[in-house]
Amino acid sequence: MNSIATLTATASSWQSMLGTLLPLALMFGLMYLLLIRPQRKKEKKLREQINSMGVGDKVVSAGGVVGKVVNIKDDEVTVSTSVANTLITFKKSSISTIIKPVSE
Repeated sequence: MNSIATLTATASSWQSMLGTLLPLALMFGLMYLLLIRPQRKKEKKLREQINSMGVGDKVVSAGGVVGKVVNIKDDEVTVSTSVANTLITFKKSSISTIIKPVSE
């Protein structure tokens, strides 16, 4: 009789643990699908764009500076930012958007 009570108590403890962990696992899975996965896709796309960036492309830095790429060297990009041809050098990691020129 004692073993039946022990088995019932063990089954009950597993059910309560499953009842606690299942909602947490579902919330983590939902958070991954809605937040983490799209962010990783966006970062991967930006990395690919930065690696394929060329002279003449228009870029926007993380600080909001807009300009045209005039030189690319290792992990640095030189950008012409105004009519007066002000040149600014950025690290590639600080570029947030790349706009390819339209070919006609």
